[in-house]
Amino acid sequence: MMATPIDSSISVSFLFSAFLFLLLCSLNKGYASSDESTIKNHFHTIQISSLLPASVCSPSTKDHSKGASLKVVHKHGPCSHLSKEKANAATATQILTRDESRVNSIQSRLSFNLVQKNTLKNSKASIPAKSGSSIGSGNYIVTIGLGTPKKDLSLIFDTGSDFTWTQCEPCARYCYSQQDPTFDPSLSKTYKNITCNSAQCSALGSATSASPGCATTTCVYGIQYGDSSYSVGFFGSETLTLTPSDIFPNFLFGCGQNNRGLFGASAGLIGLGRDSLSIVSQTASKYGKFFSYCLPSRSSSDGYLAFGKEGTSGALKFTPLLSNSQNPSFYFIDITGIKVGGTTLSISQSVFKTAGAIIDSGTVITRLPPAAYTPLRTAFRQQMKQYPMAQALSILDTCYDLSKYSTVSIPKISFLFGGNVEVPLAANGILYAGSASQVCLAFAGNSAASDVGIFGNVQQQTLNVVYDVAGGKLGFASAGCS
Repeated sequence: MMATPIDSSISVSFLFSAFLFLLLCSLNKGYASSDESTIKNHFHTIQISSLLPASVCSPSTKDHSKGASLKVVHKHGPCSHLSKEKANAATATQILTRDESRVNSIQSRLSFNLVQKNTLKNSKASIPAKSGSSIGSGNYIVTIGLGTPKKDLSLIFDTGSDFTWTQCEPCARYCYSQQDPTFDPSLSKTYKNITCNSAQCSALGSATSASPGCATTTCVYGIQYGDSSYSVGFFGSETLTLTPSDIFPNFLFGCGQNNRGLFGASAGLIGLGRDSLSIVSQTASKYGKFFSYCLPSRSSSDGYLAFGKEGTSGALKFTPLLSNSQNPSFYFIDITGIKVGGTTLSISQSVFKTAGAIIDSGTVITRLPPAAYTPLRTAFRQQMKQYPMAQALSILDTCYDLSKYSTVSIPKISFLFGGNVEVPLAANGILYAGSASQVCLAFAGNSAASDVGIFGNVQQQTLNVVYDVAGGKLGFASAGCS
């Protein structure tokens, strides 16, 4: 008869244990689901191989035929036809070193320390005869046509420059090696020199930050990029061909006779700044100072540079372009905050407003005020604790050895801009890889709070970036290219 209470006790104990087990399983299941949701919403899971250079060109499958659209390729990548550049591709350290030179040049210009302001004082164009280190830009190139008959030229495009130039025969002093045949104005039916006493010659100063010179009656330009890279030559006009139906007579450009610097195998540079001599202003009658681009996520893919509103995405979010009367050529923007892993960092907006910020297609790594970079780095490191750190890569101080991983999860990062615009960055816009054993957070801090912030091209990858210059606004849309 004593068996019954014993059995009841066991049954009660068993049922309680089973209930507790099921409850814990349910709770654990709930927590796991929550973790999975958090990872999905606030982390990118990426393959390490996607961060490393590829040897085969894999063009984007997206349709880039919008308006007057030009294919954009990375100068160092397999989609580029600049074979000489591919044979001597820059290392990650070299690219970052050149990037630092470019940023120093931009900071110098923005602080009004224009030491080259009066470089050209006569027809001899007294640019120093140095070999030059680099322009610090030149990651992305497009191909345009110049002259009659048209000659195709692959040019670096740069929102931080206003002046368009290419190397020209007879290369009176020096031309660096380029892939395309050097443009010969004597073989074109539409080339004209600009005279010294013309209004166009007088406009050179604001576009080049150097006073024009004069050789006999021909206007002479000179432009130097702050790191000894330069181009000097005749100021001319020519027929510009963007597409078979987008042709512009009397396009003003520089016909370089003395050019030095690491411009790669490109034939020169296209200036997409705001000055009256930029390609944006010179084509305004057709495109209304409206252009857009998408930079590919890998050097083995392609993107586009398009002029005009045709085909513009309806999913765009616009932030105001700020005016700056002292530096009117740059595209100033209002950064208001940064999110890491879904959380807005505690950064006062005054941190971003002290020196302001620009968006620049030629700067590789985004530069932030010290008081913004430090909390970004801290938050990123906190959420990457499971991965072993590696030594710094040039200016990048938060690096990881991911050589033993095939995939990793990294916190998502978004930038907040004026007008309540949030722009999430692609995974490739967060990391910069020297190798699998040195994968770094692709941001750097400025030296001082007074240095301007720069939203660089790594962070712009895959975004459709739209410049409505006449409308005073900058648009962003995700997944513009792959």
